[in-house]
Amino acid sequence: MSIVQPQRTDAFRVSRRTISMEEPPSQTTTVFLLIALLLVVATAEQQQRIKAVVILVLENRSFDHMLGWMKESVKSSIDGLTGSECNPRSNSANDTTSSLSICVSNDAGFVEADPGHSFEDVMQQVFGSGSVPSMSGFVQQALTISDSLPQIVMKGFRPEKLPVFATLVQEFAVFDRWFSSIPGPTQPNRLFVYSATSHGAIRHDVLDLLRGYPQRTIFDSLHDDGHDFAVYFQIFPTTLFYRNMRKLKYASKFHWFSAFREHARAGRLPSLSVIEPRYFDIVGAEADDDHPAHDVGKGQMLVKDVYDTLRSSPQWNESLLIVTYDEHGGFFDHVETPYVGVPNPDGLRGPSPFFFEFDRLGVRVPTIMASPWIKRGTVVRRPNGPTKTSEYEHSSIPATLKKLFGLSSDFLTNRDAWAGSFEHIFGELSSPRTDCPEVLPKPSPTRSTEAKEDSNLSEFQRELVELAAVLNGEHIFNLQNGSNKLMTVKEANAFVNCTIKRYLDAVKEAVKMGNEDEGLIVNMDPTCNIYTNNP
Repeated sequence: MSIVQPQRTDAFRVSRRTISMEEPPSQTTTVFLLIALLLVVATAEQQQRIKAVVILVLENRSFDHMLGWMKESVKSSIDGLTGSECNPRSNSANDTTSSLSICVSNDAGFVEADPGHSFEDVMQQVFGSGSVPSMSGFVQQALTISDSLPQIVMKGFRPEKLPVFATLVQEFAVFDRWFSSIPGPTQPNRLFVYSATSHGAIRHDVLDLLRGYPQRTIFDSLHDDGHDFAVYFQIFPTTLFYRNMRKLKYASKFHWFSAFREHARAGRLPSLSVIEPRYFDIVGAEADDDHPAHDVGKGQMLVKDVYDTLRSSPQWNESLLIVTYDEHGGFFDHVETPYVGVPNPDGLRGPSPFFFEFDRLGVRVPTIMASPWIKRGTVVRRPNGPTKTSEYEHSSIPATLKKLFGLSSDFLTNRDAWAGSFEHIFGELSSPRTDCPEVLPKPSPTRSTEAKEDSNLSEFQRELVELAAVLNGEHIFNLQNGSNKLMTVKEANAFVNCTIKRYLDAVKEAVKMGNEDEGLIVNMDPTCNIYTNNP
C-alpha cells in the first residue's frame, strides 16, 4: 500500500523530535513508536523478498475482452462481465428496442480487423454522446470503420480459450482496476510503463519517436543505484524509443530472447528484465504480441514460455512476473475510465487540436502478476493511496520498483508519485509458496491459417521500421517519403532484424575499442536496405 511507508515513517520521525529527554514518553507513545518501527521493518522485509522482476507488455486488448468472462467460471469476485453489458448502435431518442443495441458475448476468436484506438477513437468509445465516461460509444465508433466490427469489439474470450491466463488468475493475482495511462494508442502508453510520462505525446509522433524521447526512465534510476537490468527481445526492442537507452552505457543491456532462458537457468537474471514480444507475423515465426490481426494463442504461448522459464529458475523464490497490455486496442470494457484527480505528469500538454492535459486515464487493460509470495486467487482492486484518487495504471510499475529496490532518486514524474503501488501483495505470506504450478497448460491457436506476411504494415510496425532506419543511418527527414509504407510485413521483419544486429554489433564494438563516453550515441552508415521493389 503506497500510503503506508511514508506516512508512518514521517510520524515516527515527528514523534522522536517531540519526546523530551526529561519526561519519559507515555505508554501510548511508546506503543505507537514500536508499531511504527515494526511496520518500517516489515516493509523492508517485503522489499527484500522480490529481487528479480520480469515485465512483459503485450498489445491492444481490453480487460473485458480477455478476462471479463473469467468472472463466470474462474473467479467470481472479478469485476468482469455478466452478459447484460450493451452499447447502442445509435444516439437517436427513438432507438429504444434491444435490436438497436449490441451486447457482449463470449465467442471471441481470431480477430482479423484492427479496431480504432487513436486518441479521437477512444474519446468516442469512452464518452459516447455524453460529457462523462459512460463506456457507451464502442459500437458507434466501430461502425465508422465497418458494419461488421461492432460485434467483434463486443466479444470476449471464454476462459478455456486462454488457459494460460485462466491458470494464472486462479493461482496468483489479477488486477481488475488497472488502466492504461492515457486514452490513446500504443507508443504513448508504452512510454508511461518505464518513465511515467509520454513527454506530451498522445499519438505516434514520428519525429519525436525517431529522435528518441528525452525523459528519465526507471532504467536510469536503477542504473544510478547500481541495480542491473536487461531487455530481452525477439525481433526489435521498443525501449530504444527512449533516447537514453541508445547510449553506450546501456549497450550491454540488450539481449536476444534466448539469453533470457540462459540467464534464468543460471540464476543470473538482473533486478529488472523486460521481455519484448515478436511484433511481425511471419510464417514459421509468428507474432506473439497479441496485436490484431495476430493470434492470441501465440501470445499465450509466450506467457507460458516466460513463466515456465522463471518457475524453473533458482531465482523463482525471489521473483515477480508482471504481464500487462499497453492499451485496449478498441475492444469494449465496461468500467468507466478515471477522470477526477489524475495529475499531469510533467506539466506538458498534448498538441492541437485537443491540447490534452493528461488528466484522464485510458481504458482498463488485463494485468496479471505471478510470484511465490502472492496468495492464491488474489484479486486486487483500488489502491489505498497515496492519494484518495490514486489508481493502478502503468506508472504503478516504476512507482513500485522504486520501493522494492529502495531507489534513492525521486519519483520520475507527478504521475508515478500519485499512482498506486502494489508491494503490499507480497506481504501476506510468511514464506514463499511451494504449490505454484511448475508449468502452465499449452494453449491452442485461434487462427487456422498461415501468417499473412505479405500484408501491409500497421502503424506501430511502420514506427518500428522508421526507428530501425534511424539506427541504420538514414536521415530522419528522408523517411518522410513514405517508402516504408510500401513494405510488406516480411520485408519489414528482415529489415529491422538486419538493423538491430548491425546496430548492437556497432555499439558493442565502440565499447570494446575503449570509448569512455558513456553518453555517446552511435551513428551508423546505412548498411541494411529500407527500400523495396514494390511499385
